Amino acid sequence: MPDTDDITPIACTLDAGSLKERLAWIADLNRRALLASHRDDLRLTLTYDPSTGDDVRRMVAGEQSCCAFLLFDVTERTDAVTVTITAPEDARAAAEALFEPFARRSADAAVAACGCRAGCGA
Repeated sequence: MPDTDDITPIACTLDAGSLKERLAWIADLNRRALLASHRDDLRLTLTYDPSTGDDVRRMVAGEQSCCAFLLFDVTERTDAVTVTITAPEDARAAAEALFEPFARRSADAAVAACGCRAGCGA
């Protein structure tokens, strides 16, 4: 039987208000700096303008604390900052919803967090 102390739950630890703020902040970062995104199964690769490295590192640090089940790898070069986010196999069913806010360049990304396309409360 696995040691339950070693299992990271597949869940965000933010409350609804904090999650909404966080998603709006990510959407703003993406609007300003996201150059490209590419999804390959359980891996999402994001490419940001190199001038926003501090903000990208801030995003990753925040996400690592609230979504510890996701793995983040940051590579900084002179022409880009690349973030690779990898979801565990156990999160496969939720991967689309997990990755969507990171891969979008608009504020609509925050709406996806509630799980509905038409908007919260619909």
